[in-house]
Amino acid sequence: MKTRTIILSLTLAGLITVSSPADACTGITLTAKDSTTIVARTIEWGGSDLNSQYIIVPRGYTSCSYTPEGVQGMSFTSRYGYVGLAVEQKDFIAEGINEAGLSAGLFYFPHYGQYETYDAEKKDTSIADLQLVAWILGNCATINEVIESVKQVHIISIDPRASTVHWRFTDSAGRQVVLEIIDGTPKFYENKLGVLTNSPGFEWHLTNLNNYVNLYPGSAPAQSLGDARLASFGAGSGFLGIPGDVTPPSRFVRAAFYQATAPRQDNAEKTVLQAFQILNNFDIPVGVEFAEGKVPADIPSATQWTSATDMKNRIIYFRTMYNSEIRSICLDRIDFSKVSYQAVPLDEVKQRPIRIISVR
Repeated sequence: MKTRTIILSLTLAGLITVSSPADACTGITLTAKDSTTIVARTIEWGGSDLNSQYIIVPRGYTSCSYTPEGVQGMSFTSRYGYVGLAVEQKDFIAEGINEAGLSAGLFYFPHYGQYETYDAEKKDTSIADLQLVAWILGNCATINEVIESVKQVHIISIDPRASTVHWRFTDSAGRQVVLEIIDGTPKFYENKLGVLTNSPGFEWHLTNLNNYVNLYPGSAPAQSLGDARLASFGAGSGFLGIPGDVTPPSRFVRAAFYQATAPRQDNAEKTVLQAFQILNNFDIPVGVEFAEGKVPADIPSATQWTSATDMKNRIIYFRTMYNSEIRSICLDRIDFSKVSYQAVPLDEVKQRPIRIISVR
């Protein structure tokens, strides 16, 4: 246990040192014409390779939460099997879906959330923020169950220096909520828009959209300005003024408008592909997040992976900064009563593949 605690401390130290400039995530939600809900997101970290893995968790698998004292928190056993995408180590599921059709994901939320102070006397009901997704996926099937379950536990930070997070939960009926912990109190918000980024709080982002009431799809009509005739240089001028930087408020606005104006696709697979296409707009180059000459890691992108989850057919798709090929895992093809626990790197080879085309 002591060795594992030391490894955890080193892991957190790596995350903490880059949390300010590199903690960006963008989430969207699309619906196909057949009513299938697709939840998609990016995960960014420009300071180091997150060494992400996909995790297969069977029913009956037991985990224990970390605390500031080590691996001594709440013990929990999965009622449902699930597939997750983990960062840094297998216990930290950042995005996933379970066999009951519940999706869960965490998004960084620095400087705004505040967990309750860890109390060692309550360790049996205390769960680390980075393990909440794993616990929820293993034990809940609906949003109502998520809300009730969160009331029964104490969500804590393993290290007070680390960034707080907030969460997005979506069930098979398409209902989605955001959970933020403010002054130690969990607060749930219905997310009918389906977009989520990072700080400030979710309600602030919704209010901020009013600053862009002038935006609309298509081209602005030509008009006269005195004797001058003004006309668009090209298509899309109705979106003139949409923010293009990588800050969370700007990404929230872009995601909301790109999502709202996306043509509805016929089926789930086409909608998944559309989600990846939209999220191409949120890939963040490593260099933009750091002062010149201060880039801390040799990685190709701050956007380390992008995922899309088909809520109806229970399929999770992903691509990575090392490989743009879209890969998928279908939960309906897994027997969660028999499958063994698995933790597999998203990329066995960390080098972008290039296929040479032979011309004859």
